[in-house]
Amino acid sequence: MTTAQPATRTTTRKLVRFTGHYAEMVAAMLVGMVALGPLWPAIERPDLSALVMATNMTVAMVLAMLLRRHSWPRIAEMAGVMYLPFVALLAPYWLGAISGTTLMVAGHVIMFPLMLAAMVWRRAEYWH
Repeated sequence: MTTAQPATRTTTRKLVRFTGHYAEMVAAMLVGMVALGPLWPAIERPDLSALVMATNMTVAMVLAMLLRRHSWPRIAEMAGVMYLPFVALLAPYWLGAISGTTLMVAGHVIMFPLMLAAMVWRRAEYWH
């Protein structure tokens, strides 16, 4: 039983670190939206607005990952995951199948589990 205790503690610490890392990335994205949003002129088109917001969040998240010394392939992978939902929803939006509000809300809702999936897939990098 004493040999299992350190393994449990280590796994718990890894999970806490992993969860904290996810929370840091989400916080960086929020900072990016708030800090970089005013730099852009008012955009009336929901498709362009969604891509600008994805860019603002991605820039801040990339900076946070660089500070944590993540590799460029992992940074590019996470940036791609952040754009993917918005890009995938552009065609239905342009075809009139979904509204601009749905594009923006669904893009954000889908982005978070995709980010988590990318982190779980590469969990060895995010445990530390």
